Amino acid sequence: MEKFVVNGGNKLFGEVTVSGAKNAAVAIIPAVILCDEPCRIENIPNISDVTLIATILQDLGAVVKRVDKSTLDIDPRPINTYVATNDSVRGMRASYYLLGALLGRFHNAKVALPGGCNFGVRPIDQHLKGFALMGAKNELINGAIIESTSDRPLHGAKIYFDTVSVGSTMNIILAAVKAEGQTIIENAAKEPHIVDLANFLNSMGANIRGAGTDVIKIRGVEYLRGITYSIIPDQIEAGTYMAAAAATRGKITVRNITPKHLDSISSKLREMGVEVEEYDEAVVVDATSRPLNRVNIKTMPHPGFPTDCQPQFAALLASVNGTSIINENVWDNRYQYIAELVRMGAKISVEGRLAIIEGGSYLTGAPVKATDLRAGAAMIIAALIAEGTTYISGISYIERGYEDVINKFRALGADIKKIYIPDNDEVATTA
Repeated sequence: MEKFVVNGGNKLFGEVTVSGAKNAAVAIIPAVILCDEPCRIENIPNISDVTLIATILQDLGAVVKRVDKSTLDIDPRPINTYVATNDSVRGMRASYYLLGALLGRFHNAKVALPGGCNFGVRPIDQHLKGFALMGAKNELINGAIIESTSDRPLHGAKIYFDTVSVGSTMNIILAAVKAEGQTIIENAAKEPHIVDLANFLNSMGANIRGAGTDVIKIRGVEYLRGITYSIIPDQIEAGTYMAAAAATRGKITVRNITPKHLDSISSKLREMGVEVEEYDEAVVVDATSRPLNRVNIKTMPHPGFPTDCQPQFAALLASVNGTSIINENVWDNRYQYIAELVRMGAKISVEGRLAIIEGGSYLTGAPVKATDLRAGAAMIIAALIAEGTTYISGISYIERGYEDVINKFRALGADIKKIYIPDNDEVATTA
């Protein structure tokens, strides 16, 4: 077992550099399956989800070479199977992008249903609806494997999503890139990593227009050339460190960011009284000068406040005097982490989609667990402002999405380390 150990009470000061976007990387790497030549992908976050999706491509037959910690060379030409059903595939949510990529290349795809964080129902009915309109036949096998097949190349279609869905939007883009004719996606999601995927594919020769709006048009092409491409910075990692600086009443500079992607996060921090100053590829967050104000937050699809920053801000708001209300408008069950904050002394109650936070609570260190990736980040933030020592278990969730999180927080002045506890619990080592 591994745990993070955090001694609270230190304000964060200094600089932190954000890694490449996890949510872009886990779609762009499968997208290489569609390419007819080798590709180099740069600014990849060195996290377990990226390692896993790269391993899955290797299992399919691709030649994957790690040039350095943030660069992969991928040659997809040796891939000769459309079947991805092993345990690696089941281990991450983003493996469903294999459906669109394999279907786009082979007109067939057999993929195990994905796993990942458990904070709500993750239906893929909109994905399958889009594939069906493009000519695929979908079948669920033993409740655990999706098989989509087409007797001929997929054809363009007009697809209207019943709900705004990032995964569905990206999967249909993948399937449509080499389909015959034009595919139109209406009610499409607008997140920055969707734009990044479209930019990556367009750089290879795809014909995608409208990414970042609610209508995306894709005209199929026959050939995609190999390129070198750099993934966008991770807006959620940036937002996490911004929330941590505010929670500890510190001042930090966050580098390698796209300020426009952080508009909703920066706006909410400013509403709280935090000073946020933007530069070309950096943002300075200063919470040292005055008391912070309570705020209400409602999560929404982009460009609204991101659900993936909701837990981190809940931890922040627990330290702010007054009553704040969070309305989780994306996932049904994303408040599992609240019980862990309450264990530390936070006064938070949940009523349906609402979390009511009576801020200004005196937090103390306690044994807590990461219930999902972003909840794990919230536990770190809460531990930073708590008095005493907090032990965080379930850290594999955190390492799925945060590169070098221990050293990055340490560089800002946090007292945090990882401990390794053997099964016999006799000897523990630290990192």
